[in-house]
Amino acid sequence: MDSKINLLVIDDDDINIFIIRKIVEKTGFAVNMIAKTNGQLAIDFLLENRENAEVFPHLMLIDINMPVLNGWEFIEAYEKMDISQKVDMYMLSSSVYENDIEKAKTYKIVKGFISKPLSIERLIELFKGLEEQP
Repeated sequence: MDSKINLLVIDDDDINIFIIRKIVEKTGFAVNMIAKTNGQLAIDFLLENRENAEVFPHLMLIDINMPVLNGWEFIEAYEKMDISQKVDMYMLSSSVYENDIEKAKTYKIVKGFISKPLSIERLIELFKGLEEQP
């Protein structure tokens, strides 16, 4: 990946969004980060930009507990959308419930479960994974 990495963070906590933005800045990668505070706003954004490679995300970090449309509902809505672009999706949650971690594994499009707080090392790992993709 030669250009910027498009990162979509879906989280209703402004402090988490702020922290992730700071971590992104420290990775040294060129990143265009967009944050949406619930799953419905994220779905609307994706529908509006499905043909726009400039902003369509390569990576999504999705919180579970949010108003309007939670993380699981977002994933289900996303699966119904006709989107061909490949996106790496990770659940990013403060949940320590084993059933949430197991539930994340039941979705083919979810690549993993990351417990908050997100570390700079883990984010760099995710960005490097994107670069290695064809």
